[in-house]
Amino acid sequence: MAGAEPESIDGGPNGALVLHGFTGNCNSMRGIAHALAGAGFTVELPLLPGHGTTVEDMNTTTWADWSAAAEEALEKLEARVDGKVVVVGLSMGGSLTAWLGTRHPELAGLAFINAAITMPTEMRDGVQAMLDAGTEYLDGIGSDIADPDSTEMAYPQTPLKPLLSLLEAEDSTHPELGNIRCASLIITSKQDHVVPPENSDDLARAVSGPVERIWLERSYHVATQDYEKTDVENAVVDFARRVTS
Repeated sequence: MAGAEPESIDGGPNGALVLHGFTGNCNSMRGIAHALAGAGFTVELPLLPGHGTTVEDMNTTTWADWSAAAEEALEKLEARVDGKVVVVGLSMGGSLTAWLGTRHPELAGLAFINAAITMPTEMRDGVQAMLDAGTEYLDGIGSDIADPDSTEMAYPQTPLKPLLSLLEAEDSTHPELGNIRCASLIITSKQDHVVPPENSDDLARAVSGPVERIWLERSYHVATQDYEKTDVENAVVDFARRVTS
């Protein structure tokens, strides 16, 4: 898909890994990536497997593929810089950010934007029931944006097998969140029609490190492309500068 391409941007001694969300692609996080690059960070913005191509392609992938790609991107970034590294994630990218945070104590900071941390058990059971009944796709969850002039380049459908793998991964990651001891920035839209804002509350309670919270009044789930996108970019850059200084 034109506009979904990954980016590696050379910069200073500190690095930033930027992760997009479920059924989305790099386009939704490009503003964040460029803002961090403009602030002097070396940036890695990977396109996760199955994303930015076709929904049928995504239906062949699971959390194991996305988490492996995120791990590989982090290793690639850490090899490119001499300083500290932060990770920034939107939605499922936030799930991956948390997962990386539980595994990499060397990370300087984690920034979460409407992160998917724990979804209701009923949702997982419902997805499993639909899969058992032979349903592969539902209507898409992308482009939850308040600004009518902005559209996310997300798939028009949601593949259920990959979704189930995400929900199961959240369940397994959640007990490990206390291993996150670095600073966390948690940005949450008060109106989010994809991930309940309570996910951010749960995350803030679970991590062991210092937490900074920002609430968005005018933006929906894809806050990086919504009314307050500039505020989000500025907050992430300010946070990244502070934790890597």
